[in-house]
Amino acid sequence: MLGWELPPHHAGGMGIACYQMCKELSSRGIDIEFILPYTADFSIPFMKVTPSSGLSATEVMNLGGVYDSEYFAGQGLGKQFSSHHDYFARQVAKLASSAEFDIIHAHDWLTFLAGMEAKRVSGKPLILHVHATQFDQSAGGSGNPIVREIEQQALLMADHVYAVSQYTKNVIVREYGLLPEKVTVVHNAMEVTYEELEVDASNAYKYLVEMKKRGYKVVVNAGRKTIQKGLTHLLDAAELVVRQQPKTLFLLVGGGEQEEELMEYAAEKGISENVLFVGWLNGTGKHWRDSFKIADVFIMPSVSEPFGLVALEAVGYGAPVIVSHQSGVAEVLQNCYKVDFWDKEKMADQILSLVEYESMRDEMWQNAYQEYKNISWGKSAEIMHNTYSQHTGVSS
Repeated sequence: MLGWELPPHHAGGMGIACYQMCKELSSRGIDIEFILPYTADFSIPFMKVTPSSGLSATEVMNLGGVYDSEYFAGQGLGKQFSSHHDYFARQVAKLASSAEFDIIHAHDWLTFLAGMEAKRVSGKPLILHVHATQFDQSAGGSGNPIVREIEQQALLMADHVYAVSQYTKNVIVREYGLLPEKVTVVHNAMEVTYEELEVDASNAYKYLVEMKKRGYKVVVNAGRKTIQKGLTHLLDAAELVVRQQPKTLFLLVGGGEQEEELMEYAAEKGISENVLFVGWLNGTGKHWRDSFKIADVFIMPSVSEPFGLVALEAVGYGAPVIVSHQSGVAEVLQNCYKVDFWDKEKMADQILSLVEYESMRDEMWQNAYQEYKNISWGKSAEIMHNTYSQHTGVSS
């Protein structure tokens, strides 16, 4: 298994997905060696974690936007970016040439070069797991041409491809020219463990706790502040919401190169007093969890979202959710509002209905939570296990 991150040393949802996925695969008797581009202390009992270099997790995460290749290239870091991925590929090839294994499973473009090298030196089947593409990260554009070329070459070379949603499979088939039968959908799941759903006095957002006592409602978005996430459209809707319901606050959590632009955009619209910006938070920390617990509504208006684990996480922590039709999570979660990312009027209406009508909000969350409890890695792990067997001839 080739991945770029695992919690607690991670910058996004892919690390969490990999961790929970591997835990389920391991329970089915699959022996996993997970190779990372950095060294760190992990206490993971169900698989072996192998560093490919002596770099620290901080050094790798600070290379300039683990997911945001457009930002990375724009900062003039292209050579560093390219050499580091080449180095990871060379190190993985060395490991693959001497290790015993049946199959290679590589996650996203970050590890695709390494996956191709491992296949070249070992002759073993290569399965690529697509969590996002350049089409998604550039909000429907072509994205970084270097990364796009890596994606194209790897997808054509792979023996099989996993997509995290039907939405993503459609993108892969349409944008990269793969045959539909080469791509299998394996939906993500999200295991959230919490002590209490209720907002308590120790919530990190003490200002918001106090404002809620005064009748304010809180709408939360959590994720990277990039063009992919549709946050300008959310601010368009926020303007309409605040005009009708001034006691509505919007909490935008997460770092990203668009943050300053979004602050200026909120100011232009005259809603700065209603929009709070919080930078990057550790996805396993209390401050992150409290972001969901403080929410009356969680919204994910992404322009192109392969899955959207954060929406399931929000439900797990007690918030009803609004998601864009242009997301994979919309395929597995039915008890939520869905909206086209560009439809600010409908988005505003949906937000208002949930902040103004508590009974509707509670019923939507309760129904969504029942769905959430039935979404697990079991079905997807079974699909992956069967694919492994088909390509290796090894049944267990």
